[in-house]
Amino acid sequence: MQGQPAQPGFSDRSSPWPVVAAVLVGCWTVAVTVGTQTGGWLTDQVLLGFGRDRLGWLWPALGLATVVLAGTPALLLAVLPRSSAVRATGRAWLIAALALGVLTLLRVVPPVHHEAYLAALAGAALLSALAVRWAARRWAYPGLAGSVGGPAPTGNGDATRPATTGNGNATRPEVNAEPVGRRARRSGPVPLLAVAAGLALLLPWAWLGALGGLLETTLALLAAAALGVLATTLLDAPFWSPFAVGRPPRPARLVLVGGLVAGVVLLLLAAGTGQSGAQLPALLTVPPVGFALAALWAAAWRPAADPAEAIRSGRTATGWLVGLAALGPLAFTDPEEISLLLVGTRDIPFWVAAAAGVGLAVAVVVAIGYAVLLARPRARTPNRRVAAVVAAVLLVAFGVVDLGPGQPGLYGERLFVVLRTQANLSDLPAAAPGRAGRDARAAEVYRRLVTTAEQSQGDLLRGLNRLRLDPVSYYLVNAVEVDGGPAVRAWLARRSEVARVLVSQRLRPLPAPAGQNRGTAPKPTGPEWNISQIGADRVWSQLRVTGTGIVVGSSDSGVDGTHPALRAGFRGGDDSWYDPWDDTRSPTDQGGHGTHTVGSAVGRDGIGVAPDAQWVGCVNLDRNLGSPAHYLDCLQFMLAPFPAGGDPFTDGRPERAPQVLTNSWGCPPIEGCDQRVLRPATAALDAAGIFVVAAAGNTGPWCASIDDPPAPYPDVLTVGAVDAQRRVAEFSSRGPVPGGSGKPDVLAPGVGVVSAMPGGTYAALDGTSMATPQVAGVVALMWSANPALVGDVTRTRQILRDTATAATPTYRSDSPSDACGAPSNVTGAGQVDAYAAVRAAQQ
Repeated sequence: MQGQPAQPGFSDRSSPWPVVAAVLVGCWTVAVTVGTQTGGWLTDQVLLGFGRDRLGWLWPALGLATVVLAGTPALLLAVLPRSSAVRATGRAWLIAALALGVLTLLRVVPPVHHEAYLAALAGAALLSALAVRWAARRWAYPGLAGSVGGPAPTGNGDATRPATTGNGNATRPEVNAEPVGRRARRSGPVPLLAVAAGLALLLPWAWLGALGGLLETTLALLAAAALGVLATTLLDAPFWSPFAVGRPPRPARLVLVGGLVAGVVLLLLAAGTGQSGAQLPALLTVPPVGFALAALWAAAWRPAADPAEAIRSGRTATGWLVGLAALGPLAFTDPEEISLLLVGTRDIPFWVAAAAGVGLAVAVVVAIGYAVLLARPRARTPNRRVAAVVAAVLLVAFGVVDLGPGQPGLYGERLFVVLRTQANLSDLPAAAPGRAGRDARAAEVYRRLVTTAEQSQGDLLRGLNRLRLDPVSYYLVNAVEVDGGPAVRAWLARRSEVARVLVSQRLRPLPAPAGQNRGTAPKPTGPEWNISQIGADRVWSQLRVTGTGIVVGSSDSGVDGTHPALRAGFRGGDDSWYDPWDDTRSPTDQGGHGTHTVGSAVGRDGIGVAPDAQWVGCVNLDRNLGSPAHYLDCLQFMLAPFPAGGDPFTDGRPERAPQVLTNSWGCPPIEGCDQRVLRPATAALDAAGIFVVAAAGNTGPWCASIDDPPAPYPDVLTVGAVDAQRRVAEFSSRGPVPGGSGKPDVLAPGVGVVSAMPGGTYAALDGTSMATPQVAGVVALMWSANPALVGDVTRTRQILRDTATAATPTYRSDSPSDACGAPSNVTGAGQVDAYAAVRAAQQ
């Protein structure tokens, strides 16, 4: 018995089971894709939060899993059912799943190299499109772009009037007609309507997002265009034609059924679009475009339309609409800022979610509007002039939104160029004991650092200025921060005076302030538990030492200078506050982290260890993210403060440097740092007699988790955290560290520590960030008790270690591999004892 021919579409007389199977496979594909993409991003964020390295194999593995889990049922749909529409559905989903697998491989590129990723994305999308076209022509698959098939055009050029077979069954519209003997007409209204829809989808991103650098934005445009080409290849006329069959053709079926199938295709493509995080908003905003595309194809296939022009219009419309829909998440967001680290405030993740939500609403409205306007049986497509006016109005609206409520301009990353020559501080003359000796030593260190930088940076700066790359010089580390992308980076790396080139992160602006974090804890009525646990209250009452005469410098998110517990402690003058991020001229703090840490060091009302010490501040964290250059901005300011608007090279005042620095921050690779970048800075501060205290980090209980600068450096005192039972907090980072330095050095209370927050409030927070300023406060007490010890950082460190009390280590498990080599790599010398340390300093 001869086999029956395949059904041309979703015929009413066909078995319903292929359709049911297609629906189930579509739902399964959506679930798998959304699940793997969300799970992969969450895995990246958890690893980042715990300070662990990215899993290089994660995204390739997830891509392969999606190809297998989604591609296998799609393959069955492509070969088993008799319905041509179901087979076309399976083929499109299979090819899209394979494309997702290819695009996902690109996420092995580190997020910090975003330009390289975008360039690779553009190339991979174009190569994928070419591969699909070649396969379609090589094997003549129906339902793939460029395939051959379908009836010949009728005499009047009607592309949608169905031709009939001998038994009267209607076939699909013409899909491969080419113009014969005449020049093709100019493009009709359908591509212009697609441009208008794409611009409408971009409006939320122009309002709530911000562009990166020039090269980054250009590459995002190219990548979006390449994705549009790939979508055009997958969603070409042979894809749509099985859904348009019938006598007469039914535009509603094309929009509803074809739009759903196209939406799944676009979901798979969106899942591969952008680095980890950037694909999440695309999963919301791009798939609904499938319905608008179906309506546009229905409009292109109007009766009496030129067949070749109809196909050309549909292809152009697909490329423009998908490309513009993908451009928003690619160009107007930085994937490194779509982070759980910023979720606690109305920061980038909030605004990306808002833009995606508004974009989804716009996509739904556009899809419904185009379906009603273009896909009704008697609907008439607007003429070209009307479509052009609509596209022009939306283009103007895009510009107005971007320049008005949006964030106009370019906000790309910069490069941090470390020079080979660093100042020689090994032969400094011996300093006299006490404050005067420390000031003289700091002045000599400052002079040598500045001289070295000025002598070694000249040729480089002249070249950078010629190229208008906006260089900014540094001396504490002999380095230059500069604009530029991969090409500039390669040019700099080849220069003989350059040791290495790092990426210096820049945050993109927000459409509205993130808001100020405030606390909810009651105002303390006496010394807090942590103050009593380290014995600081006994130092005040029994030794009559409160930190008088000592200045503590804080590099953090800022300080609320109006807080009642901190207002009286601010040193004042024109060189006690510096904000390289926002150029504020008086102490302020939005995040609250810096206010809390300064309060634990020198705050009054029972929260600070050295309540009569003074403080100065610098903002090195903006919205909880930093960069090598801004960390260095603040460390330079602490060595040689300068007045507002002053030049650090010529206006620095090393005699005004604070004696003690508290640093509750670390610079991980995602911010652009490597292990060595700040090493010359802490060495110079140590040589100048400035005591540097740094947080160990909150990436325990894993061993060897003290790894973000400056915590691993031997010339800083690294602090871990304990709880009220003197047990090492599980989150407290542990050693060992490379080079043999014993880390952490000491511990201090870091669980449920109450301190100041902006707006005159208080809060209890956890972290080694909370423990670190308490140790800085203990040093302030020691140096206040014995001014001759000021500047003697080696002796002071030894006293702190010798007088520390025992603490109980905690481990990840009972396995010997989780013992971190020795208990000292977990507890250091033990919990700091302020009373014993001050008594030893007095002796």
